[in-house]
Amino acid sequence: MRARGGKVIAIATEGDEEIRKLAQDVIYVPQVHPLLAPIVSVVPLQLLAYEIAVLLGRDVDQPRNLAKSVTVE
Repeated sequence: MRARGGKVIAIATEGDEEIRKLAQDVIYVPQVHPLLAPIVSVVPLQLLAYEIAVLLGRDVDQPRNLAKSVTVE
């Protein structure tokens, strides 16, 4: 990512300072049981995706092709 000029954003558990060496920005989540970690991690990722879509001017309330995916069996 960095070689192509991209920004690295990492999701890490609280207290993990080694990740700072690898990413420009870090979003920290609380340390939880390993089985719950995906659930805790997905919340900031969804919010990040939402904010990026809004910044890009995308319609987050009515995504393209939503009707097809919901109504077609």
